[in-house]
Amino acid sequence: MGEVKTQTREVLPGSRFLREEVKRDLQVFQKFLDDPESTSLPPLSTNAPYLVAVWRELLQARGAVAIYRTFHTTAHPQASPLRVDVVADNGRRWIRVNTIKNSRILMEFREMDSYLTSSDEDDGGGHSSLKKENLIPQEFDNSVLRTGRELLEAARANPHSSNEIPSVTMRLTRLNPSLSDEPRIAYTIDCLQRMGIDVQLGERQGIVKETDDISAPVLEPTTHINLDLSALIALISDTTHSHLPRDPEDANIRFIPPQRYVEWKKQRVQMLSNSPDATSTWEDSGIHSRVLAEQAQQEMKKGLLQDMHDRLRCISPTLQNIPILDDTRGSPTLSPDPRERQRAEVLLSYSTCSETTTIPTHNQFWVHSRYPSNFIPLIPIRLYPSPEPDTTSLESFQPNPSSPFMTSLALTCRNILSQEDISRLRESQSPPGHSAAPYLSNDEGDIPPAAVTLANPKLTVHTVQSMLWGATLGWTTLTTNRSSVKVLLKEMKRFAGGGVLTHEPPNEDEGDTARVSKAAIWIVKPRSLAEGSRSDYCSE
Repeated sequence: MGEVKTQTREVLPGSRFLREEVKRDLQVFQKFLDDPESTSLPPLSTNAPYLVAVWRELLQARGAVAIYRTFHTTAHPQASPLRVDVVADNGRRWIRVNTIKNSRILMEFREMDSYLTSSDEDDGGGHSSLKKENLIPQEFDNSVLRTGRELLEAARANPHSSNEIPSVTMRLTRLNPSLSDEPRIAYTIDCLQRMGIDVQLGERQGIVKETDDISAPVLEPTTHINLDLSALIALISDTTHSHLPRDPEDANIRFIPPQRYVEWKKQRVQMLSNSPDATSTWEDSGIHSRVLAEQAQQEMKKGLLQDMHDRLRCISPTLQNIPILDDTRGSPTLSPDPRERQRAEVLLSYSTCSETTTIPTHNQFWVHSRYPSNFIPLIPIRLYPSPEPDTTSLESFQPNPSSPFMTSLALTCRNILSQEDISRLRESQSPPGHSAAPYLSNDEGDIPPAAVTLANPKLTVHTVQSMLWGATLGWTTLTTNRSSVKVLLKEMKRFAGGGVLTHEPPNEDEGDTARVSKAAIWIVKPRSLAEGSRSDYCSE
C-alpha cells in the first residue's frame, strides 16, 4: 500500500474523492468502535450505504469514465453544479445514487400536507375540495422529483460528444413502495419514469460487470494509412534498413561517435551557448548514441518493416503524409545523409517532382536495404494538399465512416489548432517590433525546432495537424510518437470528458465481423535518422 500512496495520478477521474470519503468514514467507524461506551451509544450516523452503492455501480457499470463529476445547467450557470455519481457507457449514461428512506420521504409528504391544510384554512373552504383534487397532478413535488428534473436539465445542457443527450439512471437504494401504504411513493417513481428516467430500486446485487461477456476487439489498419512525420523518418532510417548487429555489444559499438564528430560537437555547443560548462554537458551525455543502439537492438527482435509487412499483408495500403519541404531546395528536409535522403526522395517523388524531373524508380528505395525490393507497398506516398483539412482539400478524398473516437479526436485537434489561429491573428494585429523572436542559428544548415502548440507545449503543431487529417478521414495514423499520443488522449479527456476513450461493444446482431475494428492510431517503436551517427560512416 505504501507504493499506492505515492501515485498521484488518478486511474479514473474522481476516484481520489471516493477514496478520501471512504477513508473518512472508516476513521469515524474506528473512533466509534474504540469508544468503550459505544454499546450504549445511539446508532452511528454514517455515509457507508451511499459509498457502498456508488462503488457497486462503478464496479458493474459498462464503460465508466468518471466518478463524482459535476455539471452546470444552461438555465442556472452560476448555481452550484449538479453531481453525477458515475458517468458510464462512455459518457452516454449518468447514474445518480439516492439513499433516501421511506421514512424520510413520508416526512416530506407530511410537511406538504401540513402546508396544504394551512392553505385550505386560509382560503375559507369555498373551493377547498376542488383544490385538493387538483393538487396531486399539478403541485405534487418532493426532493426526489426535484433531483430528477435537475439531472435531466443538466443532461440536456451537457450533451455527449456533439448532440447526444445522456440518459439518466436513478438508483433508489432504500426506497420501497411495497413496504408502505402511502401511494405517493409509487406515484413518485411513476413520475420519474414518465420523465424518461431509468429508475432502479434497491441495491445492486452481485459483482458481475456488464462487459464481462464482451471480448476485446481485433484492431486492423485501414487501407489508407496516414503517416505522421515520425513514421516517415522511421521508414527511411538507416537503422530500419541496415544489416542487423550481431549482438547488443555490436549495436553499441556501431554508434560510438567518431572523434571528428565529438570535436565538432564540442565546438558547436561552445559556439551556441554562453555557459562555460557546455562542453562538459556534451561529454557527460551519451544519450543519443545509447538511444540509437537501443533502436538497433529493437530491430534485432522484430524489424519495423517486418511488423508492417505482417499487418498489411491482407490489404494494399495507400500512404498519405503532410508535406514537410525545404522551401529553399524544394526537397524533403529529413536527412543530410545520402542513403536516408535518397529513400525520402523516392518515397515522396510522385508528389514533389515536377513534370521535367526524372522520377526515381521504386527499386532505388530498397538500395542498401536488407529487405528485398517492394517488401511492403510504400511507394508512392501522396502529400495532402494543405496542412489542415478543409472543405476544399477534402473534395478529392473519400473518408471512411467516422467512429466516436475519431470524431472526438478530430474535434480535440481542431480545438488545439484554433488557439494557434487566434495567436497568429493577434500577432498580425500587434504593432511592429512586438512579434515573436525568430529562430537564430550560426549554421545555415540548421533546421528550426518544430513549433509547439499553445494549448500544450508537449505537442507540436505538425503532430496535431497530422492527427487531424487521419481522424477527419477515418484513416489509421501511423506514428512512433507515443508520448504525443498520450498527451492527445489527455486533451481528449479534457475536451470531451474521456467518454470516447473506452471501447464500445458491438451490437449483438452484427456477429463476429463486429469484433474487428479499424485502428485509429498505430504506434510503432521509434527509429531515428542514424546514418551520420554510425562509427563507420563516411560522407559521400
